[in-house]
Amino acid sequence: MSQPLILLTGATGYVGGRLLRTLRAAGHRVRCLARRPEYLASEVDDQVEVVQGDVLDSASLERALDGVDVAYYLVHSMGGGKDFEATDRQAARNFGKAAREQGVGRLIYLGGLANASEDLSAHLRSRHEVGEVLRESGVQVIELRASVVLGSGSLSFEMLRALVERLPVMVTPRWVNVLAQPIAVTDLMSYLAAALDLDISGSRIFEIGGADQVSYGDLMRKYSRLRGLRRVMIPVPVLTPWLSSLWLGLVTPLYARVGRKLIESICHPSVVHDPSALEVFDIRPRSCRQALAEALRNEDEELAATRWSDALSSGGDPDWGGERVGSRLVDSRCVDVAVPPEVAFRPIQRIGGETGWYYGNWLWRLRGFVDLLFGGVGLRRGRRDVQQLRVGDVVDWWRVEEIRPAECLRLVAEMKVPGRAWLEFEVHAKAGGAVIRQTAIFDSSGLSGLLYWYGVYPLHALVFRGMLRGIAKHAEAERTDR
Repeated sequence: MSQPLILLTGATGYVGGRLLRTLRAAGHRVRCLARRPEYLASEVDDQVEVVQGDVLDSASLERALDGVDVAYYLVHSMGGGKDFEATDRQAARNFGKAAREQGVGRLIYLGGLANASEDLSAHLRSRHEVGEVLRESGVQVIELRASVVLGSGSLSFEMLRALVERLPVMVTPRWVNVLAQPIAVTDLMSYLAAALDLDISGSRIFEIGGADQVSYGDLMRKYSRLRGLRRVMIPVPVLTPWLSSLWLGLVTPLYARVGRKLIESICHPSVVHDPSALEVFDIRPRSCRQALAEALRNEDEELAATRWSDALSSGGDPDWGGERVGSRLVDSRCVDVAVPPEVAFRPIQRIGGETGWYYGNWLWRLRGFVDLLFGGVGLRRGRRDVQQLRVGDVVDWWRVEEIRPAECLRLVAEMKVPGRAWLEFEVHAKAGGAVIRQTAIFDSSGLSGLLYWYGVYPLHALVFRGMLRGIAKHAEAERTDR
């Protein structure tokens, strides 16, 4: 117990998930703070403590930070709504205050790299402000400001890969030529881990980046050469962040809300001006080509270790407008199949992503496109694994809320709807086979929710009926195939 206790926030996100593995591999004592601890169940062993809490809940922070020596603050609201700056500010204020009161010795914060003297985007401005708020707490803060992160599953790499792989000819707006200093995710992990034992006094800000200063256009060309692809880029003088985000939503895994915030940030150069990190840390970052090659090697494996879209914040927070959510509406139907429950559950476990939805996939794609237009997540996120699911996994515009093998799968919606929505599948044994029950549940938010439900109900009934028949058909096929 002489080892320091580390609190890790953001462990369900891309960077936090990777850092959790790094810290555990080094033998550190780690406690994770999570709004939904069950989402981390498959990621941690019995040596990692997981506590339920929220950075907006001061009481939960006091419990989480009790006895902690060093805390990582990897929280931000890129997928949040209009008031994300105020939310980030309040969260950082709560965290800094609780850390000071609980005697935490050091906070390590990952911010964004940009010149503070410029008129920054709201996202970058908020990242800088969070660092300032944390320092105001009086606790020592090491802030690492990073540019684009390149790694299998990272937001920037997913966007880059999708653009180059899918488009032989690309229309490129001006932001494609803005300079950045991308950093490999493995180098970022090295910096974050090294900040634990860094021998310095007082708070410090370190700008970190890779070995090269390049533009997104340069990254696209480097990627295409590594993949042996020939690509043509046609520059255009005007393409607003909003139009660019819709364009990205059509051809990449990004959806409009996150894409717009990413592009607004990309419009600002993100290069290292203060090289002191190279003097203080014993780390020599990789080149862009090395980072891309490493990401491609990992991407070509079956799964990336973590993905940006798996973060809870990637779906944004539901906008209830302060209304009480009620008036639960249910559409439930059953089908009998002449296979055992474990066989009947197999097509359910494969639903979404490359497999599709067993009926009317073009209607699902159309609904996904409409969702993108309204700032939702659409269908671009896919799923982590074609065969297996775990609690917290993304399935297109859904997220796995509960899964019990051969028994139950419950998905909660992260698309734009006037209320809350779930889709649940249950499998029960019966003589000679099993019963599959499919239930769509909608908690309406006011009159708009009721109008939405009844307006689309005929289409939902058609799709859900066909989907259940398709699942049954595939379950029966499993029996004959095996």
